[in-house]
Amino acid sequence: MKNEGIEGTERFLSPDRGRGLRAVRHFSVGELVFACPAYSYVLTVNERGAHCENCFSRREDLFKCGKCKQAYYCNVDCQRGDWPMHKLECVAMCAYGENWCPSETVRLVARIIMKQRVTTERTPSERVLLLKEFESHLDKMDSEKDEMNQADIAALHHFYSRHISDIPDEQALTELFAQVNCNGFTIEDEELSHLGSAVFPDVALMNHSCSPNVIVTYKGTVAEVRAVKEINPGEEIFNSYIDLLYPTEDRKERLLDSYFFTCQCTECTTKSKDKEKMEIRKLSSPPEPEEIRSMVRYAKNVIEEFRRAKHYKTPSELLEMCELSQEKMGAIFADTNVYMLHMMYQAMGVCLYMQDWDGAMSYGEKIIQPYSVHYPAYSLNVASMYLKLGRLYLGLEKKTQGVKALKKALAIMEVAHGKDHHYVAEVKREIEDQK
Repeated sequence: MKNEGIEGTERFLSPDRGRGLRAVRHFSVGELVFACPAYSYVLTVNERGAHCENCFSRREDLFKCGKCKQAYYCNVDCQRGDWPMHKLECVAMCAYGENWCPSETVRLVARIIMKQRVTTERTPSERVLLLKEFESHLDKMDSEKDEMNQADIAALHHFYSRHISDIPDEQALTELFAQVNCNGFTIEDEELSHLGSAVFPDVALMNHSCSPNVIVTYKGTVAEVRAVKEINPGEEIFNSYIDLLYPTEDRKERLLDSYFFTCQCTECTTKSKDKEKMEIRKLSSPPEPEEIRSMVRYAKNVIEEFRRAKHYKTPSELLEMCELSQEKMGAIFADTNVYMLHMMYQAMGVCLYMQDWDGAMSYGEKIIQPYSVHYPAYSLNVASMYLKLGRLYLGLEKKTQGVKALKKALAIMEVAHGKDHHYVAEVKREIEDQK
């Protein structure tokens, strides 16, 4: 395939940001800017049996691979389509049994190596950026990231050396893993549940802004980029690389740590939303600045501690952690403070896992309004929260509230996912079923 670019856009050198993508025509809110099929992708292990390995369709009548009994498909066509990649894992899963446990990143990199072996031309995923052009930022990696990279390389050799002849050398693998870590995407469903990992080279060309003018959603294994603001000819097209809930300092920290740059977008220079995001509880005697700083340190620590605890604590212990941290932070922070909201969101997730529907609903109700204020318009985080709440209400036979929440989710999804998306059709059906 020759380089034909993406209609309505052009690759250019963005001031202070390196290469980027800009519009050469006007795009309206909700308009599809471009779609990009995944160069390589992998379904997450936890979704096996619920989604097709090849097209990521969610359905109940999937059939499994007769050999490994682990991979599921819609039909023979999907199975055949996935075989060039699945054969890498099929025999290995049979051989290793329960000991087969490469990380998702390792599985994705193995597939990229195989794809590169059989690909001689530019692919439809690389109309404006080739995968080999990805930044690796190896010179900026600290020892911790380097160690993680080395562990991934060791796992690739361990699980795949029998199935991939002539694995690239150490230097090439180090670069490839760093490129994937910096440019990879997680594919999520309409409730932002993790479905898998992929590389979309053309999507990776877009630079970041904390006030983006496009949003990326997924239709199976294709990424779709839609305008969430009016975009005029000559304007750069910006995506967001991170969760935008948090205050400027946290966002900058995260971007520097994961993507190795300091964000200078308008939102980061004006810090216009920081005051609301860091709302302090109204008390008769306001807390001292040092008390606030100390509570912020505690909040950041507890967020990290909870992330690690998910791997070894029971759901009830995790819920207790959420409740205790909210109680402590609530002495200084208002309920709309983003650190409070973070722990409420975690608590809601635990309640959903434990099937405590009332508990989940109660947390969702506290979260939704502040989310609508803190996130940009047409946020997937806000849409997914309305969706979860709507479905909870309907499950608890609160029909009026359920339909109202689903309609709010739908209004955002029609812009972010597009009116013809199957997720939009599903939500419309759910609303229709209540009539």
